[in-house]
Amino acid sequence: MIATGRSEIARLKARGSAKSGAEHWWRQRVTAIANLPLVIWFVVSAVSLSGAGYEEVRAWLGGLFNATMMVLLVISLFWHARLGIQVVLEDYVHARGVRLAAQIGLDLLTVALLVSCLLAILQVSLGS
Repeated sequence: MIATGRSEIARLKARGSAKSGAEHWWRQRVTAIANLPLVIWFVVSAVSLSGAGYEEVRAWLGGLFNATMMVLLVISLFWHARLGIQVVLEDYVHARGVRLAAQIGLDLLTVALLVSCLLAILQVSLGS
């Protein structure tokens, strides 16, 4: 028996899976797959717009399809990046308090950057 009054087997069993690993893995794969056509679309679009002025880019982004694709790209990229950094934090930051603070910081930073990008897309697409 250990100091907690639980046997070694009971203590080890309590360290089992939190049942969220497969879901996290699945979300990472889905966002990676979604990123592929979105990034290809973005690269082709960026190349086709090279040398274009602000008004031409604004008109391009003002189209419903292009604005929607850009919003989907930004959401998917930030979500995928957040999932990947979360894995790094869980695997390599061993102090619980530091890991929790880093995960909270990651969440706040991800949301702040995502909202900033979405507002920028909205501002440019509406011509402000």
